[in-house]
Amino acid sequence: MPFLNRVCSALAAKDIPYAIVGGHAVALHGAVRGTVDIDIVLSWNLDTLLSTEQALNQLGLFSRLPVNATDIYQFRDEYINNRNLIGWNFYNPDNPVEQVDIIITYDLKTRKIDRIETTAGPIKLLNKQDLIAMKKKSGRPQDIADIDALKKL
Repeated sequence: MPFLNRVCSALAAKDIPYAIVGGHAVALHGAVRGTVDIDIVLSWNLDTLLSTEQALNQLGLFSRLPVNATDIYQFRDEYINNRNLIGWNFYNPDNPVEQVDIIITYDLKTRKIDRIETTAGPIKLLNKQDLIAMKKKSGRPQDIADIDALKKL
């Protein structure tokens, strides 16, 4: 099973409200985009973070930073405002291309999710309009290029 589907299946098995964002979401919406890591957004609460950390650990992915879900939840504003942390990275020490970033600057609670059925199982991704709005806020060159590609679809 592809890594993206393994991550989505692990999150779904724990009923974690998530959506794929970033390059994978752009590609799944139909724009040509290469990427390695998987970016996800969550409904922002401690239980969701704890469950997500556990699900990723069960896949052999571990936090790159010496922090845990409780730290990220309690000190979110500190990490964002004073340490410029955008994503909490998990990686597989045995396969460094397997990486997941939990975007901590975004809350999924009021966003729309699209569901795509694949032969390896369903994948939830951020709705195209919400993805464009998220990328506008970032303003990074790659995000601006992604917005252009998504608008052309």
